[in-house]
Amino acid sequence: MIPKIILGKGARATRRLIGYLYAPGTANEHTDPHLVASWNGFAPDPGRSPQRNGKQVENQLATQLDQPVKMLGDKAPATTLWHCPVRAAPEDPILTDAQWADIARRIVAAAGLAPEGDEEACRWVAVRHADDHIHIAATLVRQDGRRPRRDHDIRAVQREARKIEIDLGLRRLNPGDGTTAKRPTSKEQFKAQRQGQDTTTREILRTRVRRAVAAASTETEFFALLEATGVAVRPKTGPSGDVLGYSVALPGDLNKHGEPVWFSGSTLAGDLSLPKIRHRLTATTPEPATARAADPWHQATAATERIPHHLTHGSDHIAQGQLVALGAALDLLPLTAPAAAKNELERAAALFERATRSRITADLDSTRVLRRSIQTILRIPTTTRDGAGLAMLLDAALIAVAFAKHWHRTHQHAQQEAAAQQALVHLQTAYSQVAVPILDNLARRTPGIQAKQRYAHHLQQTVPEHADRILKDPAWDALITTLADAETAGHDPATLLDQALGQRTLDDAHNPARALTWRIHRLGQRHAPSPLAQAAMARSTARLHATPVHPPAGGPTVVPQPPVRRR
Repeated sequence: MIPKIILGKGARATRRLIGYLYAPGTANEHTDPHLVASWNGFAPDPGRSPQRNGKQVENQLATQLDQPVKMLGDKAPATTLWHCPVRAAPEDPILTDAQWADIARRIVAAAGLAPEGDEEACRWVAVRHADDHIHIAATLVRQDGRRPRRDHDIRAVQREARKIEIDLGLRRLNPGDGTTAKRPTSKEQFKAQRQGQDTTTREILRTRVRRAVAAASTETEFFALLEATGVAVRPKTGPSGDVLGYSVALPGDLNKHGEPVWFSGSTLAGDLSLPKIRHRLTATTPEPATARAADPWHQATAATERIPHHLTHGSDHIAQGQLVALGAALDLLPLTAPAAAKNELERAAALFERATRSRITADLDSTRVLRRSIQTILRIPTTTRDGAGLAMLLDAALIAVAFAKHWHRTHQHAQQEAAAQQALVHLQTAYSQVAVPILDNLARRTPGIQAKQRYAHHLQQTVPEHADRILKDPAWDALITTLADAETAGHDPATLLDQALGQRTLDDAHNPARALTWRIHRLGQRHAPSPLAQAAMARSTARLHATPVHPPAGGPTVVPQPPVRRR
């Protein structure tokens, strides 16, 4: 059950809302509008009056609602109307008028407008004009002339809605923390349907602004990228000429006066206000040129693989920063993906957006590498983009999103946890679309039986506890080919396996051979050590294993054990 509070200003705000509630709607979606409850139980109901005097009764209802406001005259508040649509989920049963009336009473009581038993409370009505929702309209002056105490009414109403869901056996929504982006209004949704759009203008603009923030290095570049995607930008300047904010519009999206419909950044999402965008841009300063010279796919993958460690061992502020960076990476990945995976990646990014916001302040200091490497990937010509690079990045992102889900669960962020789980489903589908053809191609090039046996022996020597799972993994043949390619390039397979296993444990990997395939693919593309360097490393290792370490006088001689391999 979703309640949404809207405030109205102006002398005719109440009359306009009553007129809308009893009108047929822009697409005749309002059927049988009528009162289900009111402040006194006998307010005039335009929906149950003869058609010839319906407008007259609408005037009477609006006048009675506004009477306490009018009595204050010039001392009346600027905001006079409290409007709250309350909508049931599509799978919920159709509620009776009596049930909706009870819901309305509970909502206005929770909001502080009309506590139970308070005869001097605000005047309100609940109008039903569809099976699945009601509209509550209340005026914001009590009948004794005082203002209602509605501090934190949004949170109070949401808490009451969660209780109503339990009491009536309705679909239970996850409690929020007030950080969700503003949802499109019903009017925006109907407009999108009329125009044949799958999403509303608000959602389209939110996606484009998020992508511009993720791709930009400076504020100037941010605005330039927005305009390059076809978004009209209108800066808000102060008396000094400084830019204080911005609004965006889609060309062709006009109001009834033929003017563009503008949305400020903060109304798209709280983290898209200009001050917060500036903070993100300045908090992630560019990496040194030497760091950016490395393969950006490898850099992005390595940075993404470190996210689970930050989430499990870092502070909450660092963890929140990692989620912001991961969300920004997911925002940009659809721009690098083949057409087959683009839609799934866009859905994953849109869903994970909810998992990037909480009331914890983000520390972005440790996110520079991921941010800059993704930006570099966008600047690579299409012909040089590596499908394997995207696949191994998505493989790392799957684990990172799974850890994000767990992190939100431990912090009792129910909406964010659900968003991460939903994003995970689409991300898995996108990964399959990208990676399966690459893995199949590698498997077709698998070397002969002797090479398989040799690599299996390396595996059993290096990671005996995971060897059986890896050998049974469908990606085992692809891993063999990757090891063979790396060996041809001059690498030692056993050393590569050891390095790949040292990067991260395989305990949480559902497909360990697949995970090793991408790690070794990345390690194998590095410059292989020369034969002299390999011989020197072998001699050094042999001396380390054979030479005793002499402690201070009087202590026992300690012979070092073979190094423990990280898992």
